[in-house]
Amino acid sequence: MTTILWFKRDLRIHDNPALALAARDEKVVPLYIVEPDYWALTDTSGRQFAFLRESLADLQTALRGLGSNLVLRLGDAVTVLEDLYQTVKFDHLVSHEETGNAWTFERDKRVAAWARAQGVRWTELPQSGVVRRLQGRDGWAGQRNAFIARAQIMAPKALPPCDLPSDPVPTLCEPDVCSRRQPGGRDHALSLLGGFLTDRGQTYRSAMSSPLEGAAACSRLSPHLALGTITIREVVQATAARQREVKGGPRDGWAGSLKSFQSRLAWRDHFMQKLEDEPALEHRCLHRAYEGMRPLEPDQSRLSAWEKGETGLPFLDACMRSLRATGWLNFRMRAMVVSVASYHLWLDWRSTGKHLARMFTDYEPGIHWSQMQMQSGTTGINTPRIYNPIKQGSDQDPTGAFTRHWLPELTDVPDKHLQTPWTWDGAGRVLGKAYPEPIIDVGEAARTARDRIFSMRRSVDRSETQRVIHKHASRKDSAGHFVNDRAPRKPRRTKSDSAQLTLDL
Repeated sequence: MTTILWFKRDLRIHDNPALALAARDEKVVPLYIVEPDYWALTDTSGRQFAFLRESLADLQTALRGLGSNLVLRLGDAVTVLEDLYQTVKFDHLVSHEETGNAWTFERDKRVAAWARAQGVRWTELPQSGVVRRLQGRDGWAGQRNAFIARAQIMAPKALPPCDLPSDPVPTLCEPDVCSRRQPGGRDHALSLLGGFLTDRGQTYRSAMSSPLEGAAACSRLSPHLALGTITIREVVQATAARQREVKGGPRDGWAGSLKSFQSRLAWRDHFMQKLEDEPALEHRCLHRAYEGMRPLEPDQSRLSAWEKGETGLPFLDACMRSLRATGWLNFRMRAMVVSVASYHLWLDWRSTGKHLARMFTDYEPGIHWSQMQMQSGTTGINTPRIYNPIKQGSDQDPTGAFTRHWLPELTDVPDKHLQTPWTWDGAGRVLGKAYPEPIIDVGEAARTARDRIFSMRRSVDRSETQRVIHKHASRKDSAGHFVNDRAPRKPRRTKSDSAQLTLDL
C-alpha cells in the first residue's frame, strides 16, 4: 500500500517528522493541496500566495534531489484525497498538526471524517512547541522546551520515485502590489538565519523597536516559520549554539540580543497555543464580557482611512503605507497600529484584524488573532496599552526619515512639526490638500477610550477572568523565567504578557 505525505505548513525536508515517518513506507506520495476556497478567504492575500509558490518550488527541488516529486493538486482537500484514494489505494495519510484559522480547522475535521469512513489511518505529528488537547497551562512550558531540545531529524537519503502528475496551479488571489515582499523558500530562510546570528542580530535588543533599524536588525524569519520552510527547533538550537560562542565575550550587545530573541521564540509558541486551545478566539472575544464593547459594524470612513494610511496622523499613516508595500512591520509598530485602531478609532479587532492578516506576509493565525485581542484589550487579563501615535513617531522616528519616506507630501513640513503638521503655521498649504486633516483628536480619543475600557474592566465577572487565566496565561517564576513543572499558586498577569509582541521576530 501507499502512504500520502500531506505537506501543509511544513515546506521543507530537514527536521520534518512527518517526512521521516512516511519515508519508512514502501511507497510515498508527497502531496500539496492548493485549495481555492482557502485563498478566497478575507484573511488571505496575493503576497502570501506568491510566497507560498516560491516555497513550493524550493520544496520541489529538494524532493527531486531525493528521487521523488511533489504532487500539486488543485481543489477541495477531501475531493483531492478521494481521487487519489481511487487511484493509488493508500492506507496511511501522514501530516503535521496545523494550528491554522477556523477554515483549516473545519477542513481538517472533514478530512478526519473521510479518513475514518475509508479506513485510512491519519497520523498527525507536532512540529513545534504547541501541544494538542492541553487542559491548562500548568506544565506547558516544560513540554514545549522538551520538544525544542530534541535532536533535529535529518532528511532521508532517498525516497521512492513518484510519477503522479500535478495539476496546473493558477494565480488564485487578486493582484497584490507588494514591491518589497520577502521571497519564499528554505534557502532564503537559512540565509536570513545565518546573517542574523553572525551580523544583523547584534543590535536586535536595542533596534527592534525602530521601524527603520528593525527592518535589518530583526531576524525576518517569521514568514518562513509560518510556512515551515524552517522549524522553530532549528532556530532555537542555532541561536543557543551562537549564545555559547559569545558567552564570556566582550559586552558588545550579542548576549542580550540573543537572549531577547530566544524569549520571543518561546512567546511565539505561547501565543499559538492560545488559538490551539480555543479556536473560537479568531471570531469571539477571549473574555466573553467584552463582546459588544465596540460596534461590530465598523465606521467605514475611519476603517478606510486607517487601512490606506490617510488618517492625518503621520507616523501611523507611514506605518500603514510601509506595511502595504513591504508586507512587514516591526513589533512595536504592529502593536501601535492595532492600538490606535482599537482605542483612538474605536474599531473592532475583527475588522482591522482581517486587513492586517492580508497585509502581513508572515500571517500566522495563532499569533495574529491572539495578538489582535491582546492589543485591543479584549482578553481581560492584559493591561490595556494605549499607544500615542504622536509620541511613538517622535520616539521611534526621531529624525523623521521613516515618516518622510512614506509620506512625501509632508516634504515641506519642518522637523519640529512633522508628527503634528496641524501645529505648523504653513499647514494650510498641505492639510486638506496634499495630506488629510487628522480625523481625530488624539488626546481626547485616548481619554474616552481609557474611560470605556477601565469601566468595563471594573464591571466584568471575575470567574470569567479566572477561566481565561487558567487556560491561557503564562506561568512564570519571580525572575520572569518559564516555570517548567507547575504554575504559581495564584496565576497572575505578567508584564511580559502585555508588553511582548511576537509577530515579526
